[in-house]
Amino acid sequence: MLTARPKVAELVFQVYGRALHPELFEVHASRTVKRGKYEAKIDITSAGHVVCWRYAGLTLTEVATSATHPLPERRRLLSAKLRGRRNEHVPCRGGVDYQVGFQLEPVEPEIFWIFQQELARDGEHKGMIHRFDSSGRMALGALSYINVDVRDRQLLVQAFHTFPDDYAIVKSESRFRIP
Repeated sequence: MLTARPKVAELVFQVYGRALHPELFEVHASRTVKRGKYEAKIDITSAGHVVCWRYAGLTLTEVATSATHPLPERRRLLSAKLRGRRNEHVPCRGGVDYQVGFQLEPVEPEIFWIFQQELARDGEHKGMIHRFDSSGRMALGALSYINVDVRDRQLLVQAFHTFPDDYAIVKSESRFRIP
């Protein structure tokens, strides 16, 4: 099990057509949502996040984690290193549609700290937030913030993960749509 925040250069984004065992991840915050005919469990983990979404017998699991984290290859629909900006689309059976955009954004230290403070402030009032301990190199630790927008036919998950040692921010926006 991964116990420390990985280096930003090691990050990957993966999507599975199945659930993954929860004991594979160190979960720091969790939320379950149900709306209409779908449900989702959203976790903030030590490296990023896990979203397990279910609808009519279909399961999609989105994972932002370290490439060194041992995860299965069976029924993996997408695997991409978190570098630059990328958009993906995965049409699924039954008319279900999954779209994701993610990016790794290195920023200047001043911009990083302003963004981190804004995330911390916003996280106090909405969404899910977890503050990580400092790595020792920086005075403040990393943050993970997830905002969930639940609608009848769509789930939108916006995630922000900061990496103070690298002055980098990982952003993702995922849409799970039912017909």
